[in-house]
Amino acid sequence: MTLKLGILMDPIQSINIKKDSSFAMLLEAQHRGYDIYYMEMSDLFIEDNQAKAYTQKLRVTDHSNPWYQFDSSPSIKALSELDVVLMRKDPPFDMEYIYATYILEMAEQSGTLIANKPRSLRDANEKLFTHQFPDCTTPTLVSRNKVQFKQFLTQHKDIIVKPLGGMGGHSIFRITKNDPNINVILETMTDHGHQYIMAQRFIPEISKGDKRILIINGTPVDYALARIPPKGETRGNLAAGGTGQGVPLSERDYWLCEQVAPKLKAMGLIFVGMDVIGDYITEINVTSPTCIRELDSLYNLNISGLLMDIIEEKVEEKVVKNNPRGSH
Repeated sequence: MTLKLGILMDPIQSINIKKDSSFAMLLEAQHRGYDIYYMEMSDLFIEDNQAKAYTQKLRVTDHSNPWYQFDSSPSIKALSELDVVLMRKDPPFDMEYIYATYILEMAEQSGTLIANKPRSLRDANEKLFTHQFPDCTTPTLVSRNKVQFKQFLTQHKDIIVKPLGGMGGHSIFRITKNDPNINVILETMTDHGHQYIMAQRFIPEISKGDKRILIINGTPVDYALARIPPKGETRGNLAAGGTGQGVPLSERDYWLCEQVAPKLKAMGLIFVGMDVIGDYITEINVTSPTCIRELDSLYNLNISGLLMDIIEEKVEEKVVKNNPRGSH
């Protein structure tokens, strides 16, 4: 099947192609003969009640610099002309991101498949979404109230605090009972009570890695990337200096995936990165999950191929539903 595929992402000239999952998806799409249309956030707009964008036809290559080439100048395209749009813009998940999901939702209503589903991107905050699965999470507090966090710390003695909209380990703190910086950390993180943050009981198994498990249409990839913190650090994020190590999924990992899979499929969250430390889910990443390239390289996989297979199935389902006697 030849598709018209749009990708909304951060500037392609700034990516690290050795680690970038969006780039892996582009390589697979090109291998399948898709027409690829590139766009950034500033290219999206609404005109005459249609979702549109300035797009450029894109070609990519895995072994040269530059690794991309535009085959056309920017031109306006209605997103309804595309079969699928990959929403791969990195956080922060701010109001601009939300506005973009509304524009993409208009395209979805016109028949374009959006991965992941715009409404679900808004509904599934990557930190708060874990509360949908209470049997799978460590004790957690979400609040603006410094007193509550200090009580939570007294109860659990060792906690992690993090913002609700960050990525890559940004502004994640570990606090223990006798930390002299407790007040300033909590005041800064909550902006003196004006901003919600999350606290989780510290999970000591972080020393064995923060596992990124990729889930495609509810089915997990059989291997995870365990991101091991560097010495003296509690964050395993690769962006924070962690080292990636491939590991097969454990029995507990599969069980955790089984708990979340029905909800993910029902919400149209086709490509998800679930973070697991020890026995617990700590985050469910739905915006622009990574680690495809690392796992592909370690285990000779083609994770993007699995994703494109699902996308083709879903596009075909839309075609059949809208035109049961026709063909794509």
